[in-house]
Amino acid sequence: MKYNLLVLFSVFIAQVSLSQNTDLNPNRTKKGSLYFYWGWNQDWFSKSDLHFSGADYDFTLKDVVAADRQSDFSIDAYLNPTVMTIPQYNFRIGYYFKDNWDISFGIDHMKYVMKNYQTVKISGEINTGRSNYDGSYDNDDILLNEDFLKFEHTDGLNYLNIELRHTDNILDKNRVQINLIEGLGSGILFPKTNTTLWGTDRYDEFHLAGYGIGAILGVNFTFFNGFFIQSEVKGGFIDLPDVRTTSSPADKASQNFFFSQVNVVFGGIIQTKREPKSLKSALY
Repeated sequence: MKYNLLVLFSVFIAQVSLSQNTDLNPNRTKKGSLYFYWGWNQDWFSKSDLHFSGADYDFTLKDVVAADRQSDFSIDAYLNPTVMTIPQYNFRIGYYFKDNWDISFGIDHMKYVMKNYQTVKISGEINTGRSNYDGSYDNDDILLNEDFLKFEHTDGLNYLNIELRHTDNILDKNRVQINLIEGLGSGILFPKTNTTLWGTDRYDEFHLAGYGIGAILGVNFTFFNGFFIQSEVKGGFIDLPDVRTTSSPADKASQNFFFSQVNVVFGGIIQTKREPKSLKSALY
């Protein structure tokens, strides 16, 4: 809720600024500059069909519900460099190849946790010879408790992506800028998936599992042309055809779903070229 309120407030300020007559600084330039930011996200995921396959099972769970997992707030948890990658975070570094266009690389560290004790439909076969769940299923109900399945990308649902972003400067006055940002991107998913199937040993290793595409809309407040605070709304589609579930390469899961994020980030701009002086500043 706090992220949503910040985004709404940012959009309101931007709309008010659009209605005012302000003189944009014609001498300010971002071309050739670098920027970086760090912040945090809150995430939502659509329902997903989970398909599991192995040497002695092949089944699908329909419309599985999942949520993110927020870390409890503390200064140490969110700002201590030794543990600050544990909460859901966003990191990005970018380059302005034009004043209002940049290309960037980022990591969106989300967390995806299957909701326990939900009842879903199951279809397929389980013939392990060692599970109470062995049998044939045809759109039957099953309760997803930890005896049957634990499934979460909690360290995490790591989306490594490249984005092309455009900046619309709507206010540039008294060392304060307000910008609207739009962008598109794509990348790979490199999750560390925590999975157990009917009591098997936990498997929890990083693995290249799929790809994602997304779009972003943001509001940026820049101060003294160097420090900024930014709120973002981001959404897209993730396809994971190759999720490792046990130590055996034959065992895997697949799923795809839509995601959305609300991000709050803080960053800086590194100027690689000086701003040209205006005639007035040259005279005085």
